[in-house]
Amino acid sequence: MVRLEGVGLCYGRDAETGPEVLRDITLAIPAAGFRWLLGPSGAGKSSLLRLLHAAVRPSRGRLEVLGTDVGGASRRALPRLRRRIGVVHQDFRLLRHLSAYDNVALPLRIAGRPEGQIRADVGEVLRWVGLADKMEVHPARLSGGEQQRVAIARAVIGRPQLLLADEPTGNLDDRQSERLMQMLTELNRLGTTVVVATHNDALVRRHPAPALLLEGGRLQAAA
Repeated sequence: MVRLEGVGLCYGRDAETGPEVLRDITLAIPAAGFRWLLGPSGAGKSSLLRLLHAAVRPSRGRLEVLGTDVGGASRRALPRLRRRIGVVHQDFRLLRHLSAYDNVALPLRIAGRPEGQIRADVGEVLRWVGLADKMEVHPARLSGGEQQRVAIARAVIGRPQLLLADEPTGNLDDRQSERLMQMLTELNRLGTTVVVATHNDALVRRHPAPALLLEGGRLQAAA
């Protein structure tokens, strides 16, 4: 499902020789696996998630995601790969001029799905995240927790094979965090591979799972 071998990542014009934000990362995540991604701020968690989303290519080493060699893939192949990956960003990245319904529907419309199917799928997933009564509400009128749930609904609407979540409980209270974990656990049970970056130690303790620990751009542990 996901495999990294000796991966390094640099940003900017000196991507070949500049300082690496990730160094010598080697790991494998099986299909339908669940992994916590842990480490202090600046450890490289968000950069690793960007690699797994094929938003950037590795500066060195080999990265394979869903059977695609990200470093060697053509530019046309990467958008197709990303459509098989769901991402929950820290800052939501909702379009403020669109309702909750239209934000969630957007990936399906881009993929050319029929509107009848879109209505059914979006209605189902918004009920699943507890926002059936907020479909026509715009992000500015939603709480932080509600916006987070819209972002989660948008990430899973396409039934991704891989789901990447960057601090998904950062704007949720304990009750909402537990509800989110139930959702992620159910997705994982249905076959989605899930990687969750978090600083929430209590959540990790309540939901034991293998963990990837990053420090200073290096993988310190992979259990």
